Amino acid sequence: MTLQNKDWLAKIEAELKDNILQFWLEHTIDEENGGFYGFISRDLTVNRQADKGLVLNTRILWTFSSAFRLYGDSRYLEMADRAYRYITSYFTDPQHGGLYWMLDYKGAVTSSKKQVYGQAFAIYAFSEYYRATGDEDALTKAVELFHVLERHSYDPVDKGYIEASARDWSETNENSLSDKDLNTKKSMNTHLHVLEAYTNLYRVWPEPELRDKLRELIVVMLRHIVDNESYHFKLFFDMEWNSQNSHISYGHDIEGSWLIHEAAEVLGEPELLEESVAVAIAMAEVTLREGVDEDGGLFNEAEPGKLLDSDKDWWPQAEAVVGFYNAYQLSGTLSYLEAARKSWHFIESKLVDTEYGEWLWSVKRDGSPSGNIEKVSPWKCPYHNSRACFEMIGRLRGGSAH
Repeated sequence: MTLQNKDWLAKIEAELKDNILQFWLEHTIDEENGGFYGFISRDLTVNRQADKGLVLNTRILWTFSSAFRLYGDSRYLEMADRAYRYITSYFTDPQHGGLYWMLDYKGAVTSSKKQVYGQAFAIYAFSEYYRATGDEDALTKAVELFHVLERHSYDPVDKGYIEASARDWSETNENSLSDKDLNTKKSMNTHLHVLEAYTNLYRVWPEPELRDKLRELIVVMLRHIVDNESYHFKLFFDMEWNSQNSHISYGHDIEGSWLIHEAAEVLGEPELLEESVAVAIAMAEVTLREGVDEDGGLFNEAEPGKLLDSDKDWWPQAEAVVGFYNAYQLSGTLSYLEAARKSWHFIESKLVDTEYGEWLWSVKRDGSPSGNIEKVSPWKCPYHNSRACFEMIGRLRGGSAH
């Protein structure tokens, strides 16, 4: 390992253990009502009555399962155990299967719809908890959820997965993940994270039925969701894969570049792997050329030829470090290594909150904090930044985070 990489590795590990994980250990546990607080502002003001989201809780479970698997620290296991107990006790629908989207602060259901994105993160988290602990119940739950999605959400005609269903898995018109998303039947974001979930499940449950679905999903990503002219993701679709807008999400592009490659690597089929390597490099190249500012930060969104959002949210920066470094590992091209290092420097200098801990939601183009005060929320979670650290620790050590 070079001296430069050794120094970088030490910084990443310190950031992970002393800032990110430590913040969640110290500030987020809801001792009164169970689980974790649903909202904490930048200055650590806790809204004790905020709703508790499925995405936040499953991402906490994934993060601390991974942390325990890496370090064996009992504090991380306690956090993972707490998240697992809360999810299985409160989010699980005992009547119809799957998990609810949102609970109130006491654990009562406030949104019972079955958002496939949320089910995917549960599969991702349960399989990681199994990897960390060997808890067979967690693996059983992950496999059951896989079967639930295949039974209720899979499109046998045009392939892929619908966005959402009602509580009983009947059709719903409330498909969108958030106020920012289009209300369409299929999306890039949901497929990206089903891919991620199935990849992690396949590591511990390499059954032929899952293998077939993982292979098909990689092909769906490569044929329908990656634009093979621009090498951006298309974001929203109707059932037949007709794109519904022309927005570009640079964070998703660079995140997807390495997640598609990872999935193909875990699947292990040479032709798909070769294609995924070429796509990963092409997507990283376009993101570097179009989406990276002079300070190394990654812009949020654009239209072809026009920047729509010049803020720099925390999660695209985390994904940029991994995505560019992955492209460097695949190609040997030094500009990707430099981009990854600049992304990390941007995080250290602009996004790490040295006053209150963890990372800011975003900064404006001039580097000042944006108006978003969320430090913990349904979408502000420890997953993107901790995962970037896990990935880079593994890669810089010369191995893998997986």
